[in-house]
Amino acid sequence: MLASAEWVVGYARYLELVSPLTRGKETFSTGMTGEVERCRKAIELASSGRSVAVVSSGDAGIYGMAGLLLELMGDGEVPFGVEVVPGVPAFAAAAAVLGAPLMHDFASVSLSDLLTPWETIERRVEAAASGDFVIVLYNPKSKKRTAQLPGAVDIIRRYREPSTPVGVVRNASRDDEEVRVTTLGGVESFYDTVDMSTLLVIGNSTTYTAAGRMVTPRGYGVGK
Repeated sequence: MLASAEWVVGYARYLELVSPLTRGKETFSTGMTGEVERCRKAIELASSGRSVAVVSSGDAGIYGMAGLLLELMGDGEVPFGVEVVPGVPAFAAAAAVLGAPLMHDFASVSLSDLLTPWETIERRVEAAASGDFVIVLYNPKSKKRTAQLPGAVDIIRRYREPSTPVGVVRNASRDDEEVRVTTLGGVESFYDTVDMSTLLVIGNSTTYTAAGRMVTPRGYGVGK
């Protein structure tokens, strides 16, 4: 897709990550909160006959740009086609380095309340915790948002034992990847290292650790 594109549009940091693949191409980038501007620019370029690739991290259809792009296109006819190319979502990359924590049902919740009311996020976290899902927490903390992660952990602790394994993965599948395994009772010690590039994977009632790896049994009855 990038090889055939004349223009590549994306968040500035993501364009840096794929810069070896965009040499000789026109690029358009913005910083955080510039998602609408980027998608409108991509639509404008594609409508003028240019081939355009919109870059997201992970999978474009999971907390990525595919949904916003399709929303902005609306129901009307456009003079170009759209292909959503599947990628590796961050929760899959994080799970791979942690072991196999997502082998049974899991829920993914973003703690960013920029676009979603915190009350809604709280309800989703509680529903996932009470349903004994393995829980993946995206966007746990930023420079301005520091209360959401402790708030979510407090909700989960109502339903999970302190010994529940927790994986903390920063920059999954990137050169500066950091991987730690702790427990729900001890996760506070990692709060200072958590940022927007970090995911937390919180086990369910059956998740355990073996040789430093998180494992959530599927139910075959052969493990711990």
